[in-house]
Amino acid sequence: MYSEIITPRFSDTDALGHINNTMVPVWFEGARDPIFRLFSPELNLNAWPLILAKIEVSYHAQMYYGQPIEVKTYVARIGGASFDVYQELWQHDTKCVSGTAVMVNFCYEKQASEKIPDDIRAALAEHFIEDKQQNS
Repeated sequence: MYSEIITPRFSDTDALGHINNTMVPVWFEGARDPIFRLFSPELNLNAWPLILAKIEVSYHAQMYYGQPIEVKTYVARIGGASFDVYQELWQHDTKCVSGTAVMVNFCYEKQASEKIPDDIRAALAEHFIEDKQQNS
């Protein structure tokens, strides 16, 4: 698991004083950097090997401004050319949001998916979570 603490900014809130739901996919993407680095250690955009195929987000509880949020990032599935990144946002020991992003190892030159190399597959497996419900 990768873990990162973020502190919400005032601009991350909505008119009701909660964290705006549009911030969650942004925070999730930012917390995927360590996984991106498995594929591109320098995050070289000229040779970027990944595409986002799908995201799903579920909201479980409200989050608030000025109070730290922990982003937990796991790998939930490893396929031939794609894998699922499962993430959670926790505030005050409460899981507030969970979500999954389907990522594809992709060759832009060929415009086709490619098998995930064995060394990257092994590195992804180090962050595998078998049962997403175990953190509820």
